[in-house]
Amino acid sequence: MIPALPRLEDYDISPQNGFLPAEIPLEVLPDPYYNQWEMVVRNFQSLILSKRLRQIVDALPVLETDLLLTEAEWRRAYSILGFIAHAYVWGGDAPSDIVPPPVSIPFLKTCKHLELPPVATYAGVVLWNWRPLFGGEPVDSLDNLSTLMTFTGSLDESWFYLISVAIEARAGPIVPMMIEAIAAARRNDSYTVTRCLQSFAERLDDLGLLLERMYESCDPHVFYHRIRPFLAGGKNMADAGLPNGVMFDDGTGAQPYVQFAGGSNAQSSVIQFFDIVLGVEHRPTGEKRSGSSDSEGPMPPVTHNFIQEMRKYMPGPHRRFLAHVESVSNIREYVDTHRFDRALVTAFDACLAMLRGFRDKHIRMVSRYIIVKSRESRSHSRSLSPKQATVQRVNIANTLQRGDSRKLRGTGGTALISFLKQARDETGEPAIDAWARRLLNNGPADFGDGVARLGKMSEGLDGEVEIVGLAGTWSVDDSEGGVSLPTFRCNERR
Repeated sequence: MIPALPRLEDYDISPQNGFLPAEIPLEVLPDPYYNQWEMVVRNFQSLILSKRLRQIVDALPVLETDLLLTEAEWRRAYSILGFIAHAYVWGGDAPSDIVPPPVSIPFLKTCKHLELPPVATYAGVVLWNWRPLFGGEPVDSLDNLSTLMTFTGSLDESWFYLISVAIEARAGPIVPMMIEAIAAARRNDSYTVTRCLQSFAERLDDLGLLLERMYESCDPHVFYHRIRPFLAGGKNMADAGLPNGVMFDDGTGAQPYVQFAGGSNAQSSVIQFFDIVLGVEHRPTGEKRSGSSDSEGPMPPVTHNFIQEMRKYMPGPHRRFLAHVESVSNIREYVDTHRFDRALVTAFDACLAMLRGFRDKHIRMVSRYIIVKSRESRSHSRSLSPKQATVQRVNIANTLQRGDSRKLRGTGGTALISFLKQARDETGEPAIDAWARRLLNNGPADFGDGVARLGKMSEGLDGEVEIVGLAGTWSVDDSEGGVSLPTFRCNERR
């Protein structure tokens, strides 16, 4: 029996906003019982700057979660407590590996309710951390968005989160549209499938333009040194001062230390949704496609499937929705059996091209915000005297060197540059048309102005990295010659 198509309302997904909540996130918890939590986040930057945050948090009462009555209230509580927990861990001269009961006890309860780990996930800092400036205007416009909470109080941090909010909102209508396309494929309605794919490709182009607006108001230096450290998780952070991870003290003395990765854009359900409906399959990092003759260079050791791992950091209903969509996804197979329909094949391959182009833009951005800054940071560290280096404040942006001094080592399990390259290249693998397949799998590099240019990457970066914030910590060898990033041009706006 053919499984039923998912209903968005069963998985807390909005037909307009997608994985963003349909209702505007709460700016404050309505019950005055929680005013002391709100007081902390209202004075966040002052408390962190004066180094009084830990003292204030330690003195808070342990509040119950019984007065959280709606999902919006649970989400607000989760975001507040996640921000406070991360500020408590990373907001001092040295990190704290114990989060005290006033935060731990209610935080663990909100995590259980929302089916999330006790860490500042993408859901807590992006999906549930925004408001429109004007209620009557669309929420997919950066001109009409503001954040509710930040660690630093900076425009850069707000902009960093809001780029993702706008992308989620702009992508929202794609979700019901592609469910409609799956239904149309079941009834052999090629016209509807083609129309949906054409709209999907156009919307993916819009998302790429939104992503590139990051450069407008988020400075790489501020991101790397000020924002990113607060977003770190407790996983494999020994060099940064957390050899065991973090313990959430519930007052019993029996809680174990836990290690969770920090927030990552890989925790965005909508990006994984795109892959699922287009039939893009991601292998564990370092694992080549069966029968591949790729000779681009040595691959890193095969590791776990990072993309699948990131689903554990998504709200429970969203995880289940992706699993349901996987069970009914049929677009790629439908297009493959209708190769004679040139409009259908072209629309499908255009979606893959646009999604691959989106990932190219992300790679360029990570290069600018992480690779370049890590090299600058390493160069600065070398210029310090031993005494200056000793008294430097512990900061994950500066302290992740170990082993070979030429390498800025991450502290986790995946090689980020290899992961990003592999994810980008895998995006082109389901292409139907032979020429499109050649282009999208690192084919001919240049076909003239205004035509796709999809050359191979030659940066040769393969060091280990921890996903510690909404971006990673890179391993870069001085002997490696920069980053050569491919470009993609199709339907370019002029």
